[in-house]
Amino acid sequence: MALKTRITTLLGIEHPIVQGGMMWVGRAELAAAVSNAGGLGILTALTQPSPDDLRCEIDRCRTMTDKPFGVNLTILPSVSPPPYAEYRKAIIDSGVKIVETAGYAPREHVEDFKSHGIIVLHKCTAVRHAVSAQKLGVDVISIDGFECAGHPGEDDIPGLVLIPAAADQVTIPMLASGGIGDGRGLAAALALGAEGVNMGTRFCATQEAPIHEAIKQFLVSNTERDTRIIFRRFHNTARVARSPVSEQVAEVSARPEAVFADIQPMVSGARGRVALETGDLEAGLVWAGQVQGLIRDIPTCAVLLERMVGEAEAIIRGRLGGMVV
Repeated sequence: MALKTRITTLLGIEHPIVQGGMMWVGRAELAAAVSNAGGLGILTALTQPSPDDLRCEIDRCRTMTDKPFGVNLTILPSVSPPPYAEYRKAIIDSGVKIVETAGYAPREHVEDFKSHGIIVLHKCTAVRHAVSAQKLGVDVISIDGFECAGHPGEDDIPGLVLIPAAADQVTIPMLASGGIGDGRGLAAALALGAEGVNMGTRFCATQEAPIHEAIKQFLVSNTERDTRIIFRRFHNTARVARSPVSEQVAEVSARPEAVFADIQPMVSGARGRVALETGDLEAGLVWAGQVQGLIRDIPTCAVLLERMVGEAEAIIRGRLGGMVV
């Protein structure tokens, strides 16, 4: 079974399915498993505490797969930003061929990666940002609908509208992201104008995801209603799984006098890491999208990708093909 698109050709992968960068989750175990299954696995650079640690993680991933994989570098505003240029150099020096960028002001990073012949996938949450990224010279757009985990932007446009709206203005290959977790989503993304999909939450509920089993079971048990929008009043909207911590964050944020410092201790990345690694939902935020309502099991990455592609092909050839008379 195979779905061939410009994405599979450009990235040298079998299936048009990409595992997006995820803080604390995008490690070698998961990235290698996705790549070995025929998709594109991605390491998350800032999960590693230093650029040298990232070099070691890239080397470790290479011992686990001989298939293409990439590295995510997300650039976010911060009072004490990490040494982005040093992480970028570690990626380049390590001979990585594919990079996923995300966040603010990516020009410096994109231009450096491109000057070294690296394929750049850039994540966007709005059509105008996708058009700008294309002009900047990226090779692939990953367009994130409002359903997605993480930061969906401030426009609140769901994928059913955002994907074709972007496809109308973007000529380079495009990945659809947000709300996708099975073959129906893959087939729909292709029909809407994307040439592949980028998934995060669904890959958290796989056997190879390096997070606690209790968190995986939490995602399986949740419905599409079990997410919470936070940070909106601070103009940094984020979607997370509904949990004791997210409810507390929402309650404090709703107070008229609230400032970000009031919730900052609750939403720290370090606390989120503890939650993922211990399974303690009281420890920190769990980032998850609405697609958790479609997650029914915890398969291997190989089973997940084979099943998704099989379902998508059956829909395209059967259900949709049979409607044409």
